[in-house]
Amino acid sequence: MTGTDTGVGKTTVSCALLKAFAARGKKVVGMKPVVAGSENGQWCDVEQLIAASNIRVDRQHVNPYAFDPPVSPHIAAQQAGIDIDLIMIQHAYQSLSHQADFVIVEGAGGFLVPLNAQQTGADLALALNLPVILVVGMRLGCLNHALLTVQAIRASGLLLAGWVANCIDPEMLVLAENIATLEQRVGSPLLEIIPFGFKTNKRAALDIFKVLDQ
Repeated sequence: MTGTDTGVGKTTVSCALLKAFAARGKKVVGMKPVVAGSENGQWCDVEQLIAASNIRVDRQHVNPYAFDPPVSPHIAAQQAGIDIDLIMIQHAYQSLSHQADFVIVEGAGGFLVPLNAQQTGADLALALNLPVILVVGMRLGCLNHALLTVQAIRASGLLLAGWVANCIDPEMLVLAENIATLEQRVGSPLLEIIPFGFKTNKRAALDIFKVLDQ
């Protein structure tokens, strides 16, 4: 799961997808390989993913790297004297995949966010070799952000399985026209349009991602 930016709803969509699969009787677990930015010693994204999972696993596998400052992961890791190791993340993912039917892996920030001196979120996606779902935060400027991200995903050789329009700005002008523009240009299926204020309760999870029935 990647996004056009930070704060566009990757965790919301990841949790909805976890609950949708769980509602179909699957064993599911969320993974956040790298998180930066805590509140009172808690990493909200990680806690939400754990809550949406229906099996209990080693937390260190769910979230191998966690940093307090809300800054780019490579800077947070540098400040902590740590080098983010994609091989360690691969091993954590493999452990989770042996325990669950589905592992939803949520990236940090956008697709090309730096993770260390040489590697980015794209390298992480390649290391795990997973199809990508793009969450587009629907607000002014999202068309450029979305299309550049689509270009980067395709250039990496990864499959863009689909995208989600997350309506994070209730006052966005010409919302429908923006979504239609992306439908025309992205070239991968629009999986869901998530309304402003969506909460991932059980009923909502049953309604979202109808593509799972196809």
